[in-house]
Amino acid sequence: MFKTVNILVADDHAIVRRGLKALLERQKHFKVIAEAETGKEAIEKAQLNRPHVAVLDIRMPGVSGIEACCQIVNSVEACKVIMLKAYADDELLFAAIQAGASGYVLKRIGDNELVHAIERISKGDGFLDSSMVTAAFNEVHKASEAQHAAKFSALTSQEMIVLFLVTKGMTNRQIAFKLYLGEGTVRNYVSSVLSKLAVVNRAEAAAFAVKHDIDKLVETN
Repeated sequence: MFKTVNILVADDHAIVRRGLKALLERQKHFKVIAEAETGKEAIEKAQLNRPHVAVLDIRMPGVSGIEACCQIVNSVEACKVIMLKAYADDELLFAAIQAGASGYVLKRIGDNELVHAIERISKGDGFLDSSMVTAAFNEVHKASEAQHAAKFSALTSQEMIVLFLVTKGMTNRQIAFKLYLGEGTVRNYVSSVLSKLAVVNRAEAAAFAVKHDIDKLVETN
């Protein structure tokens, strides 16, 4: 026997809410206990009815689905939120995840993607629409790259190149030859890099740079 899953559906279009309700209630263990047409109403009804799952349109008038998600997750214990979107949008996907959404599904009334999402989320899993998996990985990758780049924010572009060449085991003389610089100039760049990264020697600087993927941030000829 399945445990009944109580669901809140929020969308500013009545016909979409009716379609979602009809789709969900074909499952005998799903029960739509509340509906809302604005983000503000979704928050109020979630707090009043305490659903297991809230299905929110990501764009609603006034309080957006993202804002509503954040407030519902923080104020309704154990309520999981699924965001609905008409089309794929990488930025909104990441915003939904940051707001605490457990799932992100594209609107396709009539298919079973939303049903699968609720099944999984009600069991404590997360769910991402299959068409959004690549976008999600891309967003995570971009965030990771930005985080790594921030580690080198104090360095100039020339210092980044010098540090990159240090990771390749090159001496100051070899770096100077490659970059058409004086050896003393390279020595000054290396000293500046060590100071800015708060490391004591070239080996530590190289280890730091490799750890934070400098090879993905620097292009050299």
